[in-house]
Amino acid sequence: MYMIRRALLSVSDKTGLMDLARVLAGFNVELISTGGTRKAIAEAGIPVKDISEVTGFPEMLDGRVKTLHPKIHGGLLARRDLPEHMAKIAEHDIHAIDLVVCNLYPFEQTVAKPGVHDEEVIENIDIGGPSMLRSAAKNFAAVAVLTSPSQYAEVIEELQKSGGTLTLETRRRLAKEVFERTSAYDAAIANYFGKTSEEKELPARFSVTLARKSPLRYGENPHQPAAFYAEQPPRPDTVAGAEVLHGKELSFNNLLDLDSALNLVKEFTEPGAVVVKHNNPCGAAIASTLADAFLNAYAGDPTSAFGGILAFNRPVDAATAEKLAEPGKFVECIIAPDFDPAAFEILTTKPTWKKNVRLLKTGPFTVASGKALDFRRVDGGLLVQARDAGADDPSKWVVKTKRQPTTAELEALWFAWRVCKHVKSNAIVLANGSMVVGVGAGQMSRVDSTQISIRKAGERVKGAVLASDAFFPFRDNVDSAAEAGVVAFVQPGGSQRDAESIAACDERGLTMLFTGVRHFRH
Repeated sequence: MYMIRRALLSVSDKTGLMDLARVLAGFNVELISTGGTRKAIAEAGIPVKDISEVTGFPEMLDGRVKTLHPKIHGGLLARRDLPEHMAKIAEHDIHAIDLVVCNLYPFEQTVAKPGVHDEEVIENIDIGGPSMLRSAAKNFAAVAVLTSPSQYAEVIEELQKSGGTLTLETRRRLAKEVFERTSAYDAAIANYFGKTSEEKELPARFSVTLARKSPLRYGENPHQPAAFYAEQPPRPDTVAGAEVLHGKELSFNNLLDLDSALNLVKEFTEPGAVVVKHNNPCGAAIASTLADAFLNAYAGDPTSAFGGILAFNRPVDAATAEKLAEPGKFVECIIAPDFDPAAFEILTTKPTWKKNVRLLKTGPFTVASGKALDFRRVDGGLLVQARDAGADDPSKWVVKTKRQPTTAELEALWFAWRVCKHVKSNAIVLANGSMVVGVGAGQMSRVDSTQISIRKAGERVKGAVLASDAFFPFRDNVDSAAEAGVVAFVQPGGSQRDAESIAACDERGLTMLFTGVRHFRH
């Protein structure tokens, strides 16, 4: 057991640092510090020595060089159990350092800022910090190292109980957290340079580093352990960055459905609502008010919507909350940019399911980067692709039939097409105006998806429009939809039998448009 007699403190985030410094000073630990950290400690009235007093050199190159010195790294790396190590550092007037407190320049937060320039990013690449952390962690047998303010309280408690020491188990755990942190830090830097230097290709090496946000009760099934990991820092308008305002803990399946619902509702600029069940939208609508959007989305498939996941693209207001709380309606989770105080009060007091409903606040939506990536795990590897975003432009759609679409039909087709993009393929979406009335999802045959959507729509299929995520391989899809009452179609086109599908529309005076863009969602 080694007493902590000398500590080096150099932090970017000074949260909680003074409490830790006072405890260390109370144990007569000599404090060494750098730049702004030293100034803050001194101003708090805590004795502290400047790093230059130890190294014999001033901080230089605008602070780029301050801890990169043998008197620092020798003091960290010398093995206390080897007499030759201790003799060597004594020969060079190097004193052992027993504790390092260092959190790194905020590189991840810097690159996440809109419009940030290379110069600012590069100056936030920490060099001395990771070097010092790694030296201290390598010698965890004698040296303790802290990388985050979240560790301070636990370490303070142990120091006070032990009289100024930390156990080997604690030092080893802290060392593990160092290498996790420096690994994530280096991965973020590598990914930044990969994005800026390779415009057309994905990088030859790709690193994904995530921090555990929360443990989960279980995964898709109760026998599967699970946890939720998030990018650092998570973007606020995502499930990973959302704040849980109310309700019991989220499940693995809740999170999958919340992500699907949120990504779909972001497609709309008008007030919109989406209901997702089993990772597919069963209802979606846009309207002049959020309350009407919700009512129309829920009515798209009320049976499936019961117990579903709900997403809004506007703060939930009292009028919408009142409709949500009506008898006969029940949802598991609601995610939205925010909740008005009156709406929050209604949703947490009025409905019978008030105790369990999860309310998640994302904050205002941002414009997603066109370079954002999607990941899919396979055994032994990771599939990486550009996010399916920004490819749609209805002004470039081509009418392939003799009849042109009406303005109302074109608006309904554009709405249905955006919903279809978020349905598992083979995907068929039927819409009446700006409301989904039938969805066929995830079928092995496209005609099966078409028939399911028709059955879901019932009488509402009459006058509806149809969106298909990929081309029709045969005209049977058009024939069955037309016989049910569909009046307009939108699809990517590209089948060898496109002419047959077009002819099926022309025979009935219907309209069909080709987008030239496919939206498979496997």
